[in-house]
Amino acid sequence: MNTGNTEKEPNVKPPRIEGGQAQPAPVVKWAGGKRQLMDVLLPMMPKNFSLYCEPFLGGGAALFRLLPQRARVNDINQELIGLYEVIRDDLTGLLDALRGFTNDPECYYAVRAWDRDRDRYEALSPAQRAARVLYLNKTCYNGLYRVNKAGQFNTPFGRYRNPNIINEPLLRAVSQYLKKADVRFFCTDYAEVLRDLPVGAFVYLDPPYDPVSPTANFTSYACTSFGRQEQIRLRQCCDELDKRGIRFMLSNSSTDFIRRQYAAYRITTVQAGRCINADASRRGKIEEVVVRNYE
Repeated sequence: MNTGNTEKEPNVKPPRIEGGQAQPAPVVKWAGGKRQLMDVLLPMMPKNFSLYCEPFLGGGAALFRLLPQRARVNDINQELIGLYEVIRDDLTGLLDALRGFTNDPECYYAVRAWDRDRDRYEALSPAQRAARVLYLNKTCYNGLYRVNKAGQFNTPFGRYRNPNIINEPLLRAVSQYLKKADVRFFCTDYAEVLRDLPVGAFVYLDPPYDPVSPTANFTSYACTSFGRQEQIRLRQCCDELDKRGIRFMLSNSSTDFIRRQYAAYRITTVQAGRCINADASRRGKIEEVVVRNYE
């Protein structure tokens, strides 16, 4: 049983229900996730494309809203990609592993510490590792996936009264979609995924954002950084996509640096909500840009 103050569970909408069945939706809360902005972004996306590509998948808000029949999706976070693959391939094993967890500090910190012993951690089954990712995401402070330089999860316990650790209807809906559609997962450098896309593909890029201030920088989804040189390399990749006639849409901070990088393209300013911040007073609307190379 929890002691002390408790947090409210992260502000995540319940899965869509159609015809009595849960519809696919994000299964994790992810820093920079686009779930609350999808009604703004969807009208800007092409109506038709032969292949959907998302090189910075994260929580997959766009993927699970569009539900494309052909998709190539990538994330540098190996544990996240492993979670999606287990949801597709071994949902029963994932649910069984999740049932072994409880919402209390003792269980939380014991599970969080699994990755401190690398030999023991590598011996875990894919379902056990996936269950750990999902459990920690549901019970950690503010739903913030964060790792240190050694790649070890280090967010503290969240103290939620009743987190929805096992959302079985949602997990089954996502599993069914991933089984039926041609969705291929990658865990590599984003440029590798972009290199072989065919004409007719549509790419949505939602990278770690250019920080709006020196204290606003957060790129600790994995033990790598995404600084301004990476932002420049990403813009160069977008230039290559444009030369190949491949449509792309990119989200990023509304900084002068980003606006200069994409000055040759169509830039739309949007207001986005931000709910992951240690300081609750700084969770609110922030100006972002949406960049497109098409009308």
